[in-house]
Amino acid sequence: MADLAIVFGGASGIGAACVDALRARGDRVVIADLKPPEGDPDAYALDVRDRDAVHAAVGDATERHGPLRALVYAAGTARVTPILEIGQKEWDLVVAVNLHGAFHAVQAGAPAMSEGGAIVLISTVDAVSPVGGLAHYCAAKAGLESLSRSAALELGARAIRVNAVAPGVVRTPLMAGQLARPEVERGFLERIPLGRIAEGGDIAELVAFLTSDASSWITGTTIPIDGGMHLREHPPLLPTDQETAAP
Repeated sequence: MADLAIVFGGASGIGAACVDALRARGDRVVIADLKPPEGDPDAYALDVRDRDAVHAAVGDATERHGPLRALVYAAGTARVTPILEIGQKEWDLVVAVNLHGAFHAVQAGAPAMSEGGAIVLISTVDAVSPVGGLAHYCAAKAGLESLSRSAALELGARAIRVNAVAPGVVRTPLMAGQLARPEVERGFLERIPLGRIAEGGDIAELVAFLTSDASSWITGTTIPIDGGMHLREHPPLLPTDQETAAP
C-alpha cells in the first residue's frame, strides 16, 4: 500500500508542486484546499481556519487509506499593506491562514501518524528578514517556525519529525501581482546570487526529501531555500513615492 500524504493548500503554487513530487515517488496524496481540483476523489474542500473541518478531513482520509505518513502545510495568504493601515479583518485573515491553520493541521495530523511520519510547514525567508508592508505575514510565519520547533520537541517520542522550509521568491499565484511590477521582479533578480526566481518544483524537491527516510535524522529545523537571496537586502514591496505620484 502506498504511503498516505496530505497537502494543505495543495491546489496551486508550492502546494501543487508538492503534490506532484509526492505522487511521483508513489505516495497516495490527499489535497485539502479552499478550492481543490474538481473531480479529484482524494481532495477535500475546506477552510484551514476551521479546526473541525481540518480534523474531519484528516480523520476521513486515514479511515479510507490508512495511517498518515507525511503532512505538508502549504496554505497561505498575504497582503502588502503598511503596518499603520492594516485593519483588524486583514490582520486576522493573514494570521489565521498562515499560523492558526498550521496549528490545526499539526494537531489533527500527528495523532493520525500511528506509525511515525514527517510534517513540513512552509514558511518564508521573510520570517527572519522582515519586509515593509508584510508585518502580519512576517509575524505569522515567524510564529509558524516557532510552532514547528515546539512540535518537533513534543512529537519526537512518537517518531514524528517536524521541519519548516523557508522559500525566497517563487513564481506562484500569491506572488503574481508583485512580480507583474517590473521594478519588483528586477529587484529580486538583482538580489538573488543564483540569478533566477524559483519555481514551485524547486521547493517541492526539498519537501519531498524532508518527508522521506533520507532525512530520518532531521527535525526541529528551518531550511532556507532562496537562491541565496538572504545574503542581500530584500527589495521593497510598498510603492515608492514615484509610483504613487499623480501623472
